[in-house]
Amino acid sequence: MHARQALPALVVSAIGVVFGDIGTSPLYALKEIFSGHHPIPVTPENILGVLSLVFWSIMMLVSIKYVAVIMRADNRGEGGSLALLALITERAKNAGMARVVTLLGIFAAALFYGDSMITPAISVLSAVEGLELITPALESYVLPLTAIVLTALFFVQKRGTGAVGMYFGPIMIVWFAVLGTFGVLEIAENPQVLLAINPLYAIRFVATHPWLAFLALGSVVLAVTGGEALYTDMGHFGRRPIRYAWFGFVLPALVLNYFGQGALLLNNPEAIESPFYHLAPDWALVPLVVLATLATVIASQAVISGAFSVARQAVQMGLLPRMLIVHTSGASEGQIYVPFTNWTLYFAVMALVLGFKNSSNLAAAYGIAVTGTMMIDTVLIAFVMLLLWRWNALLVALVAGGMFLIDLAFFSANAIKIPEGGWFPIAAGLVSFTVLTTWRQGRRLLGQEISKLSIPMDAFLESVGKDVLRVSGTAVFMTSTKEGVPSALLHNLKHNQILHERVVLVTVQTTDSPTVNELDRLYLHPMGKGFFRLIVRYGFMEDPDIPSALAQCKRFGESFDMMETSFYLSRETIVPTSGHGMVGWRARLFATMSKNATSATDFFKIPSNRVVELGTQLVI
Repeated sequence: MHARQALPALVVSAIGVVFGDIGTSPLYALKEIFSGHHPIPVTPENILGVLSLVFWSIMMLVSIKYVAVIMRADNRGEGGSLALLALITERAKNAGMARVVTLLGIFAAALFYGDSMITPAISVLSAVEGLELITPALESYVLPLTAIVLTALFFVQKRGTGAVGMYFGPIMIVWFAVLGTFGVLEIAENPQVLLAINPLYAIRFVATHPWLAFLALGSVVLAVTGGEALYTDMGHFGRRPIRYAWFGFVLPALVLNYFGQGALLLNNPEAIESPFYHLAPDWALVPLVVLATLATVIASQAVISGAFSVARQAVQMGLLPRMLIVHTSGASEGQIYVPFTNWTLYFAVMALVLGFKNSSNLAAAYGIAVTGTMMIDTVLIAFVMLLLWRWNALLVALVAGGMFLIDLAFFSANAIKIPEGGWFPIAAGLVSFTVLTTWRQGRRLLGQEISKLSIPMDAFLESVGKDVLRVSGTAVFMTSTKEGVPSALLHNLKHNQILHERVVLVTVQTTDSPTVNELDRLYLHPMGKGFFRLIVRYGFMEDPDIPSALAQCKRFGESFDMMETSFYLSRETIVPTSGHGMVGWRARLFATMSKNATSATDFFKIPSNRVVELGTQLVI
């Protein structure tokens, strides 16, 4: 899709969507390092040491790890933990390895949801807090204004981002240009700050103050949050536009701003209350607050859109129940709205804003999910190096091992903040992980129960004789397995004692690739006596459409008139019990999720006036 667009247009679009999170980090990163929950004395040596840590953290974790290495591991153009999971599972050598990789990938997706709750809260809150510098009298308006901005953001999701999305790129270009400009102006006042580019300052800081440096890492990570988005959003824009935007524009702007804040602190340590806003002259403060708020809204929008995409991937990969997915654009297949995900995020974000009250408190909750995801990405990329790239095991140990040690240092530093707020993303991640794995395990057990009740297709066809009444038209039976007879077909035959002239058993399969070529989408197998088995394959980034799939069967010589076609669906009623492969509470959770899943009629885009549902009771 992005191949048809010009490279400059893709670069601008990428700047607007991909870099929002990491691009708004200057609002709070240095402030939190020096005046947060574990403050560091604002001395010239510490300032240069911290700046050196920030610079080299960005270079090592973002430029080298994600941009140079991990972005090479695309799943047919798509990126992200679930895409990486599908890529590795496809090549896993044994069931044990596949299980470990699967659980890691699922947990990374779960941590993403924890991160996506905090990002909008801390970003918008830190931007609006700039009002306090205009006049302390505005302090009481910070929380209400933040709540209003976030509420408006989540309420407009159902309208789609296409209309406002076209402005994201230009606004973020202005934002990064302002970051760089203010940074350069301050650096010119104190060029000595550029010495921090030398890694020896970071090494000296760590060697001289090991405990302070360790505590600082817990906040230094705030400068690299959003780095994983470069990989997650790769499918939308492509590898080259993201790399060009990062190295050519975003990275220089960020580095200049951080060093500008450092130069400011060298001259005026009292500016630590808000080094970002103190870079601006008095006349520019109000416009800067407005621009920062716009930038944080855009950053939040990118995270919310990412959460929608992960939700759809999880549904397609069998990690979440069917849910309503609304396409908000007829031109862009990637623009979707998932109501359940949207409102779950909204209530979590509002709870965070009202509960933590300011960006400094939220910063304590930020980082643990990001560093956890980065650690998992490192483990997954190590599997890619071994299984796909065929790297030497020693080279993998050196490269992936080095990245893992860096990730572990950041994760450990953030683990100290668990009592102060870091518990929230962990709790959110564990809840998400439990939901994802419960649904996956429940569907597996459900498939086993259905297989027990099913009979072989060959035996069934032999039993279909001339004594069975055949009526005109086509009956389509949706079935989750490509073997045996669907229970809905058996129930229909038992109760109505008829069969249609043509019976099609349709199974939808999700592949390990993001999309499926139209020529490979369908497999139609005639079984005799008017029976057909149709396998329809979709990628994990695609939405099933059964009427459209049936229309494509013309190339096999079979056509379908929707007015003469009836769709039979089996609605399973889950009876949760203990001792059937699941503990009682998880069985009840699975039953609740199954009951509240979007109907197969809506999910598969089947005309509701052509559907017959037959109930089946299953014990899990």
